[in-house]
Amino acid sequence: MTKPAAAFFSLLPIQMAVALMIGAITVSGFAPDTLFFLPLFTLVALFLLWSRASSRKAAAYTGFAFGLGFFGAGVSWVYVSIHEFGGMPMPLAVVATFLFCLVLSLFPAAVGLLQAGPGGLTRRRALLLIPAWWVLMEWVRGWIFTGFPWLALGYSQAVASPLAGFAPLSGVYGVSLASALCAGALALLADAKLHRRGRAGMVFPGMIILVLAVAGFALKQVEWVRPLGAPVPVSLLQGNIPQEMKWREDKAQTTLDTYMAMTLASSGRLIVLPETALPMLLHNLPLSYLEMLSERARERGGDVLVGVPERTENEEYFNSVLSLGSSPMQVYRKVHLVPFGEFIPLKPLFGWIIHVLHIPLSDFSRGETIQLPLQVAGQKVAMAICYEDVFGEELINQLPAASLLVNVSNDAWFGDTIAPWQHLQISQMRALETGRYMLRATNTGITAIINQRGEVLKRAREFTTARLEGEAQGFAGATPYVRLGNFPVLGLLGLLLAANWIAGKVMTAREMQKPGRRSR
Repeated sequence: MTKPAAAFFSLLPIQMAVALMIGAITVSGFAPDTLFFLPLFTLVALFLLWSRASSRKAAAYTGFAFGLGFFGAGVSWVYVSIHEFGGMPMPLAVVATFLFCLVLSLFPAAVGLLQAGPGGLTRRRALLLIPAWWVLMEWVRGWIFTGFPWLALGYSQAVASPLAGFAPLSGVYGVSLASALCAGALALLADAKLHRRGRAGMVFPGMIILVLAVAGFALKQVEWVRPLGAPVPVSLLQGNIPQEMKWREDKAQTTLDTYMAMTLASSGRLIVLPETALPMLLHNLPLSYLEMLSERARERGGDVLVGVPERTENEEYFNSVLSLGSSPMQVYRKVHLVPFGEFIPLKPLFGWIIHVLHIPLSDFSRGETIQLPLQVAGQKVAMAICYEDVFGEELINQLPAASLLVNVSNDAWFGDTIAPWQHLQISQMRALETGRYMLRATNTGITAIINQRGEVLKRAREFTTARLEGEAQGFAGATPYVRLGNFPVLGLLGLLLAANWIAGKVMTAREMQKPGRRSR
């Protein structure tokens, strides 16, 4: 790069504009576009911008701008949920969505701040410091304020990328780390090319990329789990009930009739209805209706899983899934609730939001943290309701006992946006991590059967009434991720940061030992 061009791109407003643009472009690396290689190259551009930042503050601003583009393009579907279906007035919904994206942008801003320092794009910065802080901030984003791990870098690699092979070993954050390391190595190659450093400066980064790609591909060939028994016939029901009609009392019977007809027509031994498919409290449902569902399941020697809200004697409300059929009724109650959608955090401060958002049943209670898998249709099923499957380390609480994963959801809240596709990709990652089939039954889509390698075997078209019929193979055994969770990757991040600190101390000591540089 010529000196005038380098000077031009070192200007903070230019850096922020470029970072904003490449952040928005990065979203195409995720579903539905799934250009898995794209985030690696946009991160290269971000790493190079950071290496040319004039100060820590400039690096933080650049990271913030990247985050604003990334999350603004990637999760602005929140507006659809809170305005079109939540009833929040448009100006307030715009402000709320923008503030949400601003908060999320603080995490890449923190990476920019923490990685900043003199010396340009060194190996330490590209291969130790930036990858470690990037993944650590993703992990923090996954639990702080109840967590929002959506669009973690690793999800972009599911399932075609060779780097997806790291998922059963170290989970989505391990895939994120492998991706960030590849981006760091590519950034070193680009930096060497820009500064005409010749082949000597390109060998080591090239080897890093080759090793990660080969290792990921080799890991994809490993059979971490083993089949358990014969495949079970399954029917996943997609009722396609419009969200604006779902909770209207005059439409409830139509919804009940729709799901009854679909259930009676299903051929599966395991039949799965979506989240809150039956739009009334459990105690208000006619007993004859539940008995008809149970009888249909018993005819097939199996079970029906039904999403329905319930109220206990203690006046607590739960977002639940019931099993009806061959075994005594079992209940799974949702644990990880959606802030402001299913419960109001800090009610003295945010209680007024209940009067702004018109969301039915927005004050659920949490289910027990540890719940046993549901024993249905000859399988043990690990349940996840809606975006619970975004939290991989919580889902593995039901493993390795469970032989199948089931997610029931109502992605109608997101309308015709990219959110349901992103959610499908997240489910693919959960299947990869655990070595289990994932069955997704959703109201408006995307209903799908995903195998243990994260591949979508069958799916229903969005916004159609559909019965997705197929088979699901149960599996036994445990991947390393199921056994150890995020601990290995967090330990590795600690080692990378420690290695960077030690290398910095060694370099400082060597500089001090040079003639004319000794301390006085």
